[in-house]
Amino acid sequence: MREVYKTNKHILTLNDKKIAITIPAGVLDQQVLRIKGHGGEGMNGGPHGDLLLTIHLVNTTPFKRDAQHLYTTVPLDLYTALLGGVVNIPLFEGQIKLKVPPETANGTKVRLKGKGFPVYKKEGEFGDLIITYDISIPKNLTEKEKELFTTLAKLRTS
Repeated sequence: MREVYKTNKHILTLNDKKIAITIPAGVLDQQVLRIKGHGGEGMNGGPHGDLLLTIHLVNTTPFKRDAQHLYTTVPLDLYTALLGGVVNIPLFEGQIKLKVPPETANGTKVRLKGKGFPVYKKEGEFGDLIITYDISIPKNLTEKEKELFTTLAKLRTS
């Protein structure tokens, strides 16, 4: 999927003939591209038909794609979820720092407009990136941590 984040030019060899093709950014999985005049011979000496290429994308990214929108789950530790903080979100180009407000609930979704995938054949237009926070609960607590959490629990119930 990363390969179609930007427009790419490729050279295909078909029947010992090299064909230059351009795969536009934002192309979809299973989308068919038509290359005019590079198909089979026409009937009765007519012009060549069109070559049809079906695009097969393999996703090796942390994102799920729905057209131009991207979805990802970001792990969030309990302390950042409770107290707020900053998380780094990887993008196809670089990363972005995102402020997490205090008392963020598990499963909270954040939409980042224009940070998704390119819109097919619309230069400079991008979909949205939708982030879902997945809060992790600490494991293997020390006795001191258990004691502190017990104290916190008592403060909530009194």
